Amino acid sequence: MSDQPEGKGRRVEILERERLHDGFFKLDRLKLRHERFAGGWTPPLSRELFIQRPAVVVLPYDPVQDRVVLVEQFRTGCLEHPGDPWLIEAPAGLIDTEETPEAVARREVREETGLEVGRLAPVCIYHSTPGGTTERVHAFVAEVTAPESGGVFGLPDEHEDIRTHVLAAEEAFAWVEAGRIIAANGLIPLMWLRIHRDRLRREWQRAAVSQP
Repeated sequence: MSDQPEGKGRRVEILERERLHDGFFKLDRLKLRHERFAGGWTPPLSRELFIQRPAVVVLPYDPVQDRVVLVEQFRTGCLEHPGDPWLIEAPAGLIDTEETPEAVARREVREETGLEVGRLAPVCIYHSTPGGTTERVHAFVAEVTAPESGGVFGLPDEHEDIRTHVLAAEEAFAWVEAGRIIAANGLIPLMWLRIHRDRLRREWQRAAVSQP
């Protein structure tokens, strides 16, 4: 019996679904077919699907000092690639049941940088690797008061070892240009901030002045 997901436009039929791994992450093998752009259907296709919970990425930004706070940590997925497996990113984490993306953004900034978040500016929702994983990421820029220098943070019971970098926004953009920041969860909110920084600074500083 086929399973036909609801969607817009072209149709997809899931003919078979098999769970290959059922741990913290899950892995399914699907046999499916979908409608073609030119009409008709594809033959049955075999696809593996890595199932992940939705996630949040949040870039801490101080609009008064015009500074960002980035995190650096070891990433297993980069072990076999050229370069260093310690990547510079924005804080990020998975959404637990009943949590809102905004609540997770505040929690992750606190755990990974020791900072408290004021306002949150939504950046976008993006699919990190839609060819093979279900991961859907909610991105934000968060208002913080940046410290003078970085430190080491993370949850000991999760064996997190996270170093923070505090730098001027223009310097962070230069790191992107130089290829020093290559993780999508750092690039996407930084590129958004580069476009919207002047407006965001005006709005957040104006709101701070108007508060009693």
